[in-house]
Amino acid sequence: MTNRLASSTSPYLLQHADNPVDWWEWSPAAFAEARARDVPVLLSVGYAACHWCHVMAHESFEDEATAAYMNEHFVNVKVDREERPDVDAVYMAVTQAMSGRGGWPMTCFLTPGGEPFYAGTYYPPRPAHGMPSFRQVLEAIARAWREQGVEVRRSAADVVGQLAFKPLPQSTVDEEVLAGAVVSLLGHFDRANAGFGGAPKFPPSMVLEFLLRHHERTGSVEALSMARATGAAMAAGGLYDQLAGGFARYSVDAAWVVPHFEKMLYDNALLLRFYAHLARRTADAGFARVARETAGFLIRDLGTPEGGFAASLDADTEGVEGATYVWTPAQLVEVLGPADGARAAALYGVTDEGTFEHGTSTLRLLGEPDPDLAARLLRARDERPQPGRDDKVVTAWNGLAIAALAEAGALLGEPAWVGAAARAAELVLRVHLVDGRLRRTSRHGAAGTAAGVLEDYGCFADGLLALHQATGERRWLTAACGLLDTALARFAGAEPGVYHDTADDAEALVQRPSDPSDNASPSGASSLASALLTASVLVEPEGLDGAAGAGGAAGAGEGEPAAPSGPATYREAAEAAVARVGLLLAREPRFAGHWLSVAEALALGPVQVAVVGDSPELVATARAGVHGGGVVVAGAPGSAPLLEDRPLVAGGPAAYVCRGFVCDRPVTGVTELAEALTVHR
Repeated sequence: MTNRLASSTSPYLLQHADNPVDWWEWSPAAFAEARARDVPVLLSVGYAACHWCHVMAHESFEDEATAAYMNEHFVNVKVDREERPDVDAVYMAVTQAMSGRGGWPMTCFLTPGGEPFYAGTYYPPRPAHGMPSFRQVLEAIARAWREQGVEVRRSAADVVGQLAFKPLPQSTVDEEVLAGAVVSLLGHFDRANAGFGGAPKFPPSMVLEFLLRHHERTGSVEALSMARATGAAMAAGGLYDQLAGGFARYSVDAAWVVPHFEKMLYDNALLLRFYAHLARRTADAGFARVARETAGFLIRDLGTPEGGFAASLDADTEGVEGATYVWTPAQLVEVLGPADGARAAALYGVTDEGTFEHGTSTLRLLGEPDPDLAARLLRARDERPQPGRDDKVVTAWNGLAIAALAEAGALLGEPAWVGAAARAAELVLRVHLVDGRLRRTSRHGAAGTAAGVLEDYGCFADGLLALHQATGERRWLTAACGLLDTALARFAGAEPGVYHDTADDAEALVQRPSDPSDNASPSGASSLASALLTASVLVEPEGLDGAAGAGGAAGAGEGEPAAPSGPATYREAAEAAVARVGLLLAREPRFAGHWLSVAEALALGPVQVAVVGDSPELVATARAGVHGGGVVVAGAPGSAPLLEDRPLVAGGPAAYVCRGFVCDRPVTGVTELAEALTVHR
């Protein structure tokens, strides 16, 4: 049968369109059907690149007998977590509370009113590893609903009551908190393999960005050491695609050898930005190479014909995990010949025993890169079957990619990357911005129906602000400020600094989600705080008598106070948001990396550099010397808000450096600018 998913715009839902399960999309109609039939809702949540989602689909959702039981006793709702992060967030909180763990596929049972009463993740087709079979779970739930319906509904109401939103209290984020976060991270640091914690090990991109910023501001040797060691270990391991660039979602082992092979847009965007910053601060050509290869992967393998970036590449190829990527020594010899095959086996750690499954090995880099070997192997690999691609365009993740490509392109002298970022921004503004409000996704140039959530506004605004800095074009800044104004109006909570992940006029769920923690990508609130802070130093303040523009009067004396940096509401909103999560930063820094990065930028000003006049040398020095979270804008006097009332000096180019509300005197030479950007501790 073809179920209701056949007309979906989600590639994940389309993967289930031919299941014998009578799937519904998340909709009022599905819950109305459950009320009419007086049966529970079975909610199944996953995403297109999820390996275990595919496994459960093959084992259970494609099984005729299992599907028949599901259809008889439940209304079955399938949700793409990437398309509906609000639905996912609400029921993931329940799943973690009930089962002690979370993940995908997520399986929840709800009343016809949407209240959850049982939740878990993957269930096997037969009892195994201490888990009941999926059929056993289905039968137990159906029996409980039939025989104990009143108790089940009462239990569901209690669960909803326990989900009630409780904002964190305001607290101070000061040097003690920031330094304490570094000490806490040292306690979790894997000194043998780098990274934090044990297996499975995820790329801690936002934590690494914080550590780099902390080192820039304080000179912390420990912070730089952790960031550098982890960057090197991830880039040399199987987590990184040694032939085509780009990072997998995570490593199943502690040593970064065997990846879970799906490649996500958000991971690679965040890691591109980190490696570009790491290359800037260490002058390490290896880190610059990884940044260049990752940018190439984003544009080549995730770019869509419409100009955006696809969500992910699948972990599986034709139902086999990692089949595209792994090698045996014999396969290397077949492609390269005996001598080069043996050399490649040594370079990439391909052994007779194998490091993965069935005698195959993932590729690691155990020596110096060999571009010729890599190119020849990649040509052969391109002839293999390739993993599927989830080609929907997610607003937030495209915002992350736009920011990374614009910033890295400007820093590393790659205008094509900046152009790719601009094309993606144009697509999102043209297709996703509908009547002044963002939609979450599009596919093939057509917007989806799901409303944008807070991370869409924050991440996309952040990308537009990076694009404004890379190009000097006002239109990106104007669009970003419009999004920030909407976010402040629609997502703010009742208390200062508190934000919900859904708008005040969004579909009502059993709980309005508001999760401040950073996980695989920045939380909605931290992404908004980052964009607010950046915008506050890019936008000319209004209504300030005598103010000469953002950053202060031209020629303000060293140590003299400058005019407030941008509209007070932006900076004050960012400061209030950071203060609201102070306890999270102090107690769980591994889940607050983006917040900590924003706090570091606040502690340093942030740094603002305005370069007026035509001087590529001054611009390059500014971009190489500015600290994480700082801004650089270049162009003719008055061509951007940050360049207002910043004249040429003696008819020639000049750079104006400010930190927070204090400006230095303008400088005209590269050496002077580099000195002005040095933090004097």
